[in-house]
Amino acid sequence: MAIALVVPLLGTLPPSGAEAAGPAYTATITTTEHGIPHIVAKDWGSLGFGSGYAAASASICTLADTLVTGRGERSLWFGAGDYDDQVAISASNLEVDTLVGDMRNRKVVEKLLTDPVRGPSARMKRMVEGYTAGLNTWIAERGRNGVTDPECRGARYLDIKASPVDLWYGLYLANIMASTGHFTHQIVSAAPASILDPGLPEVPGLPKLPTPADLAAAARGVDQDAVLAALGKDPAHTFGSNATAVGGDKSSTGRGMLLGNPHFPWRGRFRFTQQHLTIPGEYDVAGASLVGSPAVNIGFNKNVAWSHTVSTAYRFTPYEYVTIPGTQMYLGSKGLKPLERRVVDVKVRAPDGSITTVREDLFRTTEGYVIDAPDMLMPWGAATLWAIRDANAEQLRTLDTFLDMGSATSVRDLIRRQDKQGGMPWVNTIAADRKGAVVYADHSVVPNVSNAMINRCVTPVGSLLLLVAGLPGLNGALAGKQCAWANTPGVRPGAMGPENLPDAYRRDWVINANDSYWLPNPQQRLEGFSKIIGCERCVRSFRTQMVNAYPQEALAGGRKLSFTKFAAFQYENRARTAEVTRADGALDATCQAAGGGEACRVLRAWDGRSDKGSVGTHIFEEFVERLPATGIWKVPFSADDALNTPRGLDPKNAKVVRAMTQAIEALQKSGTPMDATWGSLQVAADRGASPIGIGGGSHAAGNANALSSVTPEQNSDAYRPVTYGSSHIQAVTFTATGVDARTILTYSQSENPRSKWSQDQTRMFANEQWVRFPFTAREIAAQQVTKRVVKGG
Repeated sequence: MAIALVVPLLGTLPPSGAEAAGPAYTATITTTEHGIPHIVAKDWGSLGFGSGYAAASASICTLADTLVTGRGERSLWFGAGDYDDQVAISASNLEVDTLVGDMRNRKVVEKLLTDPVRGPSARMKRMVEGYTAGLNTWIAERGRNGVTDPECRGARYLDIKASPVDLWYGLYLANIMASTGHFTHQIVSAAPASILDPGLPEVPGLPKLPTPADLAAAARGVDQDAVLAALGKDPAHTFGSNATAVGGDKSSTGRGMLLGNPHFPWRGRFRFTQQHLTIPGEYDVAGASLVGSPAVNIGFNKNVAWSHTVSTAYRFTPYEYVTIPGTQMYLGSKGLKPLERRVVDVKVRAPDGSITTVREDLFRTTEGYVIDAPDMLMPWGAATLWAIRDANAEQLRTLDTFLDMGSATSVRDLIRRQDKQGGMPWVNTIAADRKGAVVYADHSVVPNVSNAMINRCVTPVGSLLLLVAGLPGLNGALAGKQCAWANTPGVRPGAMGPENLPDAYRRDWVINANDSYWLPNPQQRLEGFSKIIGCERCVRSFRTQMVNAYPQEALAGGRKLSFTKFAAFQYENRARTAEVTRADGALDATCQAAGGGEACRVLRAWDGRSDKGSVGTHIFEEFVERLPATGIWKVPFSADDALNTPRGLDPKNAKVVRAMTQAIEALQKSGTPMDATWGSLQVAADRGASPIGIGGGSHAAGNANALSSVTPEQNSDAYRPVTYGSSHIQAVTFTATGVDARTILTYSQSENPRSKWSQDQTRMFANEQWVRFPFTAREIAAQQVTKRVVKGG
């Protein structure tokens, strides 16, 4: 455990950090219905300026919070208490500031900014400089007391002028959210084993050279779901998305169509904001960006549309090192070496407003930060310790990757540009183009660790980690030699090249719903790739089955798919798990065995969907939340029939009946009527939202329109106040002359509850409607609400 040294701090606030006047920027922002900004500029810096100005208008509090986090000042402004970014980091403000403070002390981002291989391009630097100038200009025009959003109105941190480096650190933290960022608590709390903290649990009975049988036996004693959850891959609460691309051979137009639905938080750092970026004659792309990103992350141009889903690949490898007991010495590739102890001073605000300095420490090996993670099978024990090397921590090319994708002319060009920039951080890409081609690709940033290297370098406990979670734990003594990540000519050092990453180019259709790359289409299996990317011949979730079923059923019998029918998949709200469990009357029989009474009558009449008007959805949701994943099916999973297994719910299985009994008891205890409509129970709960009833259901229920409730603050008295799930949804196809884009931002464009754009799209989402996203000058003019030229420097 790191030791905190509390020292009184002289003074109260850091200096404002005023900078010398920069270049002058000019951008035109046309706002259309629903608050969507269309930004036109003549150069990259001005385009960034307009983007930053518009983002501040819609999301100033989240944007300011991102900058505070990137400065390592969360404790200074908000105290040392808990921080949850709703996705990856669950730690304290003090721990986040310690990690960020060490990165800033080591000048991690500053070094990357000057690196010609790992760092950003000149045009991206200009965009980020412009973006921060746009943000600063927006605040300067109003002053902190002129900000109308009650979340941050009058906040003194709004007085601090943003610097490009502040924003780059915020963007860098988004890069590493699935790797170093996820381990924030485990990094900052890491300390040598002691009598009071011996670093347990060790793996009982695991020999130094385990056989497959030894590993299988040890794995049976490990709670696999708990380990996966600790690693950020909780199978019951998947962070992810859906996307389907239908090609010209199956579309009624002969052109490609895309339906993308990222499942992201409805608040905080990973909230989307819509924008359209144009440099006349040079660049024209629209879609959505995470708050703080000058580039469009998910979107379309006149030739290509793309979306992303979270990939199963790991972005890091843990290395296990032998240590000298009672010391801070470890055996690395150059022999015994002392750990690098890093000390960080963090300014912390107490409840009474006083500020002190807290001193924390953390440790590094040559490869990266030391972690103490017993729940992930990686403790800092008496004889070994673990450290992680993070591929995304070694690059700052993510924004360039997204920016360059915006110029793509086809799906092949899209992936080529992705590969050239080499910064797709932690997502798959699903895309369609005007010519009717579609693609699924996981060409994200992955450590270049082949299966041969895994076999050569995995340690005994690392083998168990691989078996349980698909994550290879490698030999730290050889981390700089035989077990160092391989280099590929033309690819950033240590990163896997595109020839070793999975993709599927087709003209019928591809999908992904956060399962591994293995099955992008029922007729194509991607096999033979490194285990670090994901599993092969492994079970598909019921949500994946549902996303597959929509095009399969619509195209059966040789039919072609119209864009209207395709877009309607979004609001079908079918629950695949229900369809499987209801077969042969198994769900009804289970309810009868549980003595469900009225609940059984409701379930029998239920339409099997999660529409607002559906009655019985909540009973099934309670049931499936408690239903074990295995040991309950008459027909277990078969890789030869992956999209139809497992099936055959066993209504006589005691675990199945107990799940139903507990579900009904929970509803009775809460006083929830069995015949309540789903829309009266599931409501919007992002900050400031009215309790708007919405359709959609859980990942566990197999619903493609996935929604969930995670620590709600608004409408928390509702049965299911939604704070997470379907976010920036887009259905896009291409016409003879242009693009037809229908979008919905489920939580609406403005996060300020006082804005007229804070709930309008949420109501449309509840009513299963679409926004016709204006893309051409004529379409923009027809929907124009305001138009303004903004300038700054």
